[in-house]
Amino acid sequence: MFGKILIANRGEIALRVQRACREMGIRTVAVHSEPDRDLMHVKLADESVCIGPAPSDKSYLNIPAVIAAAEVTDAEAIHPGFGFLSENADFAERVERSGFVFIGPRPETIRLMGDKIAAKAAMRKAGVPCVPGSDGPLPEDPAEIQRLAREIGYPVILKAAGGGGGRGMRVVHTEAHLLNAVSLTSAEAARAFGNPALYMEKFLETPRHIEFQVLCDGFGHCVHLGERDCSVQRRHQKVIEEAPAPGISPKQRMTMGQAVVNACQDVGYRGVGTIEFLYDPLSETFFFIEMNTRVQVEHPVTELITGIDIVKAQIRVAAGEELWLRQEDIRWQGHALECRLNAEDPARFIPSPGLITAWHPPGGPGIRVDSHIYSGYKVPPFYDSMIGKLIAYGTDRAEALARLRSALREISIEGIQSNLPLHRRVLEDAQFAAGGVHIHYLEALLEQ
Repeated sequence: MFGKILIANRGEIALRVQRACREMGIRTVAVHSEPDRDLMHVKLADESVCIGPAPSDKSYLNIPAVIAAAEVTDAEAIHPGFGFLSENADFAERVERSGFVFIGPRPETIRLMGDKIAAKAAMRKAGVPCVPGSDGPLPEDPAEIQRLAREIGYPVILKAAGGGGGRGMRVVHTEAHLLNAVSLTSAEAARAFGNPALYMEKFLETPRHIEFQVLCDGFGHCVHLGERDCSVQRRHQKVIEEAPAPGISPKQRMTMGQAVVNACQDVGYRGVGTIEFLYDPLSETFFFIEMNTRVQVEHPVTELITGIDIVKAQIRVAAGEELWLRQEDIRWQGHALECRLNAEDPARFIPSPGLITAWHPPGGPGIRVDSHIYSGYKVPPFYDSMIGKLIAYGTDRAEALARLRSALREISIEGIQSNLPLHRRVLEDAQFAAGGVHIHYLEALLEQ
């Protein structure tokens, strides 16, 4: 096992990784930007290194600075968390070339899954169903693009081949708007991801967003930890997640779970990852969207219903341990829901940085709060607005919902605005309480 791990991230996930390391007897190195020196995990780390000023491209995305910090502190491995460099194949490659262990998949796997076109091809080869669409990048010939869209059937969605995180997408409802949409989306993809290539898929009107958590070692062993429902979204960004997904039968879980395990074994996957699907409840069909080659924001709901610490498992696999679990060892008990807590205006969704004058986290049976904030902490304006996660567990969905509603009444964040009113509104909505909402549910609710 590693003696010292450098955590190449900030905020809630950095503190989450640090807690896992501490329980495993591993020393930690926190890297931070200049305004982040007062982060909780920086204060608690065995060592800390400032790697640059506030802009992320000069600090958390500065690969030479991160690797230099590992060198000067004699760290053995680097954990990237999520976001920033976590799915950067070049970073993973440079980490390993520099003599450190990258706590994540192999660079070539990250590169394969980061190219959405190549990822779809790999999934098709493994027998995983994909949304009907182009077999590769869109051609340059406008007439051929129009022919392809007619063949798929409107509405269609354009997606950046190198995109992710809900960015680089545009829905097209008619042929009159198609070519202009292709031009705009391609230009946006080139600016955001350095890759102008697009692919096209059938746009499903009211699907659900269902994802499967996988855990694989470096010896070809792989298990899935069941599914999560992430359908409560705004502009492709997840807001509330839960596990297991309402209405998904044990048979469906077994069938799709085996399909994702087969796919991971086909590509030689190592580490934790998530394979995401659009699920059509009418046909009960799953369609592959993408694979995330990192730990997910919503991993706690899976941890609560399986009893498996996903971050510790990630570290153990990276250290070269053989997977100690087999699929028959996995048991799902109870239900868990998670609310993402953001420092933002709950009506206009504009970030709300500033000083937290008072912070009161909720408690009680089945309540978990993953957050790095504290009274007196100043939320900076330079990074993502997520400041934590509120998770509730119950013996069934009804109990988990009741506990989460109670926790949302207890919790208090003063000095800044937060999205707590949005969560309270969703939790009181009858449609959400019934379960099985689709990915456009939240935006429809907000329009009312």
